[in-house]
Amino acid sequence: MAHKLLTITGPTACGKTSLAAELAFQLGGEIISADSRQVFRGMDIGSGKDLADYHIHNTDIPYHLIDIHDAGYEYNVYQFQNDFIRAFGDIVSRGRQPILCGGTGMYIEAVVKGYQLADAPIDPDFRQRMEAYTDEELTARLASYIKLHNHTDTESRDRLLRALEIQEYHLQHPDAYPHMPDMEHIIVGVRYPREQVIERIGIRLRERLQNGMIDEVQSLLDQGVPEERLLRYGLEYRHVTRYLRGECTYDEMYEHLYTDIRRFSKRQMTWFRRMERQGITIHWIDGPQPLDTKVAQVLQLFHSA
Repeated sequence: MAHKLLTITGPTACGKTSLAAELAFQLGGEIISADSRQVFRGMDIGSGKDLADYHIHNTDIPYHLIDIHDAGYEYNVYQFQNDFIRAFGDIVSRGRQPILCGGTGMYIEAVVKGYQLADAPIDPDFRQRMEAYTDEELTARLASYIKLHNHTDTESRDRLLRALEIQEYHLQHPDAYPHMPDMEHIIVGVRYPREQVIERIGIRLRERLQNGMIDEVQSLLDQGVPEERLLRYGLEYRHVTRYLRGECTYDEMYEHLYTDIRRFSKRQMTWFRRMERQGITIHWIDGPQPLDTKVAQVLQLFHSA
């Protein structure tokens, strides 16, 4: 039997967490995070966990896939899929309503579209056998397995070999794919007019800096998280790390970070529009409305689905 999965998504700084928590309270639900950085312990302020939002009406709303790995751990969409499947199964087995909440478009899409991914290991023997082939021959071999819609798979020999390695592994281990449960998807996006998004990003950034975001990044460095890994986490962690390394002034850090978050929010909307062009329905609601109004709109969508 297909279970309903309510997804709350949208660009950064649109109030997803508070809306999802209120809906979880109303529906007897639990939240599964779809945020690529909230999985890491100690990355609280910069990733916007907003854990206080999960305590409403004298009730703690249960949440999943937050603080499940130490900062610095290599986490990917394949692992997210498997973690999601386990969390979803646990929630529905207890008669609760799962609510997926987050702005990492790839994670949302991996659930909705059921990405067929496998955790293929490096195969030195396979790579050695492939040394006899030209890039053109490797590309043709890859094209015999999949449609080459992703040009990054063929932009270097290393990527070609890795893409082929994954496909060969899939052929030999068909059961390695995560099997998504049957779900009925109700996807709700929250959006604000662009000028309000920019204003909200600025307000939130100032609050995070005032609340200790720089100290948080310094603490991660003190714990031994490599600088290179923090730089790869992007946005807050990249720019604050650069500031702590003395590569920029505080004002430069702030301006560059503010600019990059605004750009990031635009990229998120581009991802969601692409999902819609591919036939995925996202029910958009206006962010500036009172929370109670937004909750009522989502509940109406949920119960009519």
